[in-house]
Amino acid sequence: RVLNDLYQLFRYENCQNIPKALAVVLEAMDRHLTAKHIQISGSATLFYIVKNKDFVPPLTCRTRRAIITTLLNGMNTHRNDDTMMRNGCLTLCQFKIPYDVVSLFEYKRLVGILLHIVSEMEQEGFVQRIGIYLLNSLACQVDGTQKQLLGDLGAINRMLVIIDDRVSRRVCDDVLEVAWSTMWNVTDETAINCKRFLDGNGMRYFLDCLKLFPQKDELMRNMMGLLGNVAEVEDLRPKLMTSEYITVFANLVDSSSDGIEVSYNAAGVLSHMASDGPRKWTIEEPTREAVLNRMVAAINRWSLTSERNINYRSFEPILHLAKVRHTPECQYWAVWALANLTKVYPRKTYCALVEAEGGLRILEEVLDVPHQWNPRTQDLYDRIKNLAMEVIKMCRKQREGVVVGKADVP
Repeated sequence: RVLNDLYQLFRYENCQNIPKALAVVLEAMDRHLTAKHIQISGSATLFYIVKNKDFVPPLTCRTRRAIITTLLNGMNTHRNDDTMMRNGCLTLCQFKIPYDVVSLFEYKRLVGILLHIVSEMEQEGFVQRIGIYLLNSLACQVDGTQKQLLGDLGAINRMLVIIDDRVSRRVCDDVLEVAWSTMWNVTDETAINCKRFLDGNGMRYFLDCLKLFPQKDELMRNMMGLLGNVAEVEDLRPKLMTSEYITVFANLVDSSSDGIEVSYNAAGVLSHMASDGPRKWTIEEPTREAVLNRMVAAINRWSLTSERNINYRSFEPILHLAKVRHTPECQYWAVWALANLTKVYPRKTYCALVEAEGGLRILEEVLDVPHQWNPRTQDLYDRIKNLAMEVIKMCRKQREGVVVGKADVP
């Protein structure tokens, strides 16, 4: 009765003592964990309390953690109740995920609950939708330990099940797009999750989605971003070296889907494939030379001022390609990527990232290393060196406190 009154108060009126009301709700939910009606009423009230932007003083970190813990306790106990799951997810959306989930224990619990939601709750239902968005948020901006944990708990397999459902019904919705986005985030610099994707027959689902939904820009970007992560793993690249896959990637290099994003990611995949050298190019068609020529032609078409829909935490894979002297086409993609990102987003930490990961030394070596003159490759080497110089200049200006270029986009 008290919780219902508090719910009505927060929803339709103003509460004069929010901290006391919050304490009452948390204590009731903690004491009566198995009472479903208390958990549902309490979680609904918590939603309106946390949503209140006029909360004075603002919720402390300790209070936010207490609310999340109480919510997770209730959601875990009543995980098959649609209303409890909806209330819990809506309340969690008011927090900064993953930053407010500070302990690995709570992170693991939340992942388990969300994986249950996305795989066991009603397909295409509201709860599944909000659950997969939260799961994707948990995979963003976290370290390798948490990304691997997501994979260990079955995130890749659960996403593939969702994709299989959409493919079988020929449905492209936001859940399908976010499923690919989640795998893109979970595989970032996490080789074991990339392997899980391939072992789960992920490439078949990629080809199916490409065939069924070729005009869906966000879907295409998410899929190619994921495959870019897979291609960064040297041990997995042989599994991508088939005529069918390479032909698809080469065709996507010419794509104009989502600006340059799909073309850029396809060229990145091919750059990593080619970086292993001619001997590792084990297919006859398409030829390595033909693919590299298409890649260079595509990069030549891109505008260096193109705004991007991507966020890098590390440039190590790109800088690795910048050192591939035997295949200048790989270097071309790498230095173009660095020049674009440092030029268009000078206020981000990209220049600092280049310096911290030894990028300036690598780029200076690109400038200093002589190459045997060849009229066929002279223009390409000139472009590579010009782009390398652009990055070096931008990093020096950033270090000197001179900010140039466009402001960041959100």
